[in-house]
Amino acid sequence: MFKLRSEAAKGYTLSAPATAYVGFLVAAPLIILIAYSFWSQTYVTLDKSLTLKNYREALADPLVHHLMLRSIWIAGAVTLTTVALAYPIAYFIAMKARKKTIWLLLITIPFWSSYLLRVFAWKLILGFNGVMNSALLGMGLIDEPLSFLLYNEFAVVLTLAHAWAPFAILPIYVSLQKIDPSLLEAATDLGNTPVQRFLRVTLPLTVQGIIAACLIIFIPTVGDYVTPALVGGSDGKMIANLIQVQFGAANNWPLGATLSLLAMMSVGFVAIVFVIAGRGVGRRIR
Repeated sequence: MFKLRSEAAKGYTLSAPATAYVGFLVAAPLIILIAYSFWSQTYVTLDKSLTLKNYREALADPLVHHLMLRSIWIAGAVTLTTVALAYPIAYFIAMKARKKTIWLLLITIPFWSSYLLRVFAWKLILGFNGVMNSALLGMGLIDEPLSFLLYNEFAVVLTLAHAWAPFAILPIYVSLQKIDPSLLEAATDLGNTPVQRFLRVTLPLTVQGIIAACLIIFIPTVGDYVTPALVGGSDGKMIANLIQVQFGAANNWPLGATLSLLAMMSVGFVAIVFVIAGRGVGRRIR
């Protein structure tokens, strides 16, 4: 017993510096953000008197409601699109591909270039005189360039789905790799077709990977402001763009902090509901 305790204490001691460092990076900014949300600012004058003015203003503003709902909608659409496209790829790599290392390396290739370059690439592809419109005009499928490809929610969803695809493929791939092949063989011996085997064995055992992929994509995409700013236009703006304006051009840090906290709470609520619903679906499938 004493030996186990000493080993546990040694483990805590070794991990303490990293834990303290990460905790400081997470806790300190959050504490500052919470403090700012209860202050007020007029131009460059910061009033540290505690007030709920920022929360009342944010909760009563229709623009905040609209951008918050749009952000959750876009993030949800990105999550569903990315996971739906990532699952077949992860399944192929885990179950069918021979040289898995090469395929996994190919998936990471987008990380070799800057995120901004990838966003600008989609801007060139979807632009009025971009690659897609030029190709459609060249093939005679359209008479004039399509104007709805860029500067809207569709462009934001498409760009974010491409950017976050590897983050969906990898956790699903890991969950598929953990499946015991004997379970699949047993399902086949019991007379299950490939579709039945997938629905009864493979899919239920990868629910946790799907949930992890959804959370990895949904949580950061709600707070993305670079992609909406570059390819979203006025119809693709999200709550993070309004937060960036408050911290930048408007110079109203307390209101920006309030909007950030409200966005965090909204994302947390949706994520908790999703996890509970996902686990319930996983139990029903089993």
